[in-house]
Amino acid sequence: MKPAVEVNFDGLIGPSHNYGGLSDGNLASARNSGDVSNPREAAVQGLEKMRSLVRAGLVQGVLPPLPRPNFDLLVSAGFTGSDTQIIEAAARQAPRLLKAAYSASSMWTANAATVSPSADTSDGLLHFTPANLSTMLHRSLEHPDTTASLISIFAGDHRFAVHAALPAHPDFSDEGAANHVRLCAEHGARGVELFVYGRDAAESVAGFPARQTRLAAESVARSHGLDPARTVIVRQAKRAIEAGAFHNDVVCVGALDTLFFHEAAFEDTAATLEALRRAGDGLFDLKPVMVPEAEVPLEDAIRSYLFNSQLLQFPDEDRLVLVAPLEAKETASTARFCEQMVAGNGPIGRVEFVDVRQSMRNGGGPACLRLRVVMTEDELAECHSGVILDEELIDELQAAVRRTYRDRLSPEDLADPSFADECRVAREELLKILELEDLA
Repeated sequence: MKPAVEVNFDGLIGPSHNYGGLSDGNLASARNSGDVSNPREAAVQGLEKMRSLVRAGLVQGVLPPLPRPNFDLLVSAGFTGSDTQIIEAAARQAPRLLKAAYSASSMWTANAATVSPSADTSDGLLHFTPANLSTMLHRSLEHPDTTASLISIFAGDHRFAVHAALPAHPDFSDEGAANHVRLCAEHGARGVELFVYGRDAAESVAGFPARQTRLAAESVARSHGLDPARTVIVRQAKRAIEAGAFHNDVVCVGALDTLFFHEAAFEDTAATLEALRRAGDGLFDLKPVMVPEAEVPLEDAIRSYLFNSQLLQFPDEDRLVLVAPLEAKETASTARFCEQMVAGNGPIGRVEFVDVRQSMRNGGGPACLRLRVVMTEDELAECHSGVILDEELIDELQAAVRRTYRDRLSPEDLADPSFADECRVAREELLKILELEDLA
């Protein structure tokens, strides 16, 4: 076993962060649709969360925002002329399409890709498969630019394998790490990879969309060279999806040997836990922490995003730390459960609440904002160092955000052609700081 660390790569929230209400099944997105957002505050909040983990002694990375607006979408829809003419015409004729082109949803990097560490893969490479996110138009635009970012950051095919996204067809609908959990004894040890799906490939599901298919999970597991005996694929509870858990990470999070989940997370909880124990036999003893419906109603769990939290191993702490949104502290049932949980002797010993309200209002908590990448020392040394954060770099990024981002943005502001230039200038400045000018 090679020593390894879990690096959290957070998405740097982009200058076009707005409440467009584009995501069917995401209750917070729908509830706040049309409200005025604050891109500057959102990005600063996200960077402050990253800073807190750097100060705790964790390795923290960042992924840059994607180029917005996405002119390829607008040109494909038949809009022609200069950038100004394209935006003005789209604002008049297809305002929802313009909102999709401006979407800053790549900030939620839990959806950027599925990642399998080299300890789990047959070829010993660190594997990435960018998610096609084909269920939602605004998210389906992301994977070409996400792939380019991953290739720039994780260059070198003797250590990293960046795959193409799965086919953009409903049968292959893939939502990335938001429906994936890795369990292990230590980060560098061989682990078990849990994939959670919402529907079978050809299955039609009424109500809110079940975004992840079993076929997508199976395809990613195959391409990553995972051991079938150490891979578990289970179904998310239909009830959870209907209640607004559009991704499994809204009702479940795991780290090391611990799985923290709501009673309504899985279609068959007993079978899920048995499959994980069987797959982990000889590797680790599973520590399940199930939150009963009687103590935390599913609606409270989803509204507070208790499970859309980061579950982390802090240096010099014997028990795991749950980094949760402030909303979980302000919801009576989840606050009470957290207090009781840490008072016990279970694997989670502390809850740290963070302010990511700008993201939360669009339906993304702390776990949505990060992509977990387990890396050996050699892999970390070959990763692009410009995206590995320290406090000085965070200060520099925050200063750039304060210079270039608006502190007030409504969906109607997207019709202003000058805003496209603002977004380009802001992103180019950030890319320069991160030494990723090749992505400009």
